Amino acid sequence: MELKLIIESLLFASSKPLTVAEIKKIFSGVVDKSEDLQVKIYKKISQREIEEALENLRLDIEELGRPWSLSCIGGAWQFVTRPEYAIWVRFIMGEKPRPPRLTQATIETLAIIAYRQPITRAEIEEIRGVSVDGVIGTLLERKLIQQLGKADLPGKPTLYGTTLEFLQYFGLSSLDALPDADQLRRRRSGALQINLDNENQKSEKTEIMEKEVSPEGLAEDLEHKEVDE
Repeated sequence: MELKLIIESLLFASSKPLTVAEIKKIFSGVVDKSEDLQVKIYKKISQREIEEALENLRLDIEELGRPWSLSCIGGAWQFVTRPEYAIWVRFIMGEKPRPPRLTQATIETLAIIAYRQPITRAEIEEIRGVSVDGVIGTLLERKLIQQLGKADLPGKPTLYGTTLEFLQYFGLSSLDALPDADQLRRRRSGALQINLDNENQKSEKTEIMEKEVSPEGLAEDLEHKEVDE
């Protein structure tokens, strides 16, 4: 039995997305209870082998041009319908109540937290230039951010970071899927920018590449995610 086909059967039958660790645990459980030699060969299967099989399976499905794909969201793998077929799927599944869309201010604050976490409220306000009390409350209520403890600063301010729900909301496999960024700054227009500093730190002048991430970038991702749901 080919590894990627076994994994495909697990994902197809599972009622929830599966992480690589969960798939490996399934293999261990089946091997321990089976005497079948075709099963025993997977006794020492590694997470890397599972990850490679998942990626090969994803590419196979992509080449077939099917109306569904294999995606890793929040570290868990699942089959998802492509966005362009959402209107048809929604008809048989029924309309699901959706929470209100995030405002521009909320998305900007969320982008800052995503790239600078762990970060305090004061640091967020320093970047945005306005109070974020209400925005922080909204993000906590929506479970897009969470408290990560206390900063080693006077007053022991709370540190904030993103959650698994944040990854799921934007369809990200992990925080590594965010565009690389060393710093975030704010332009007069209000759009957040990512500054990518040259790692070599050239003596003449540091090279900087800027990419807008909010509201245009993250807001657009959010709209696509809402379509998928």
